Amino acid sequence: MNKKTKQIFEVEEGETLVECLNRIREAGYYPVKRTEKPIFEEKIINGQKEYEPIDRKIIFEAKLIE
Repeated sequence: MNKKTKQIFEVEEGETLVECLNRIREAGYYPVKRTEKPIFEEKIINGQKEYEPIDRKIIFEAKLIE
């Protein structure tokens, strides 16, 4: 079997960071990088488009434990 040496894990809705980190460890990986990406919502205010942050997406890059 050829396992991937790098894997991407995303914190799911309703999941805490600790739960995600435990899921990564149970899959046989360890986190090496954390990235946060904002999620914006487009709103029209006074006839102009404006973007407001409404949430964020947290993504972990993980390597295989050897």
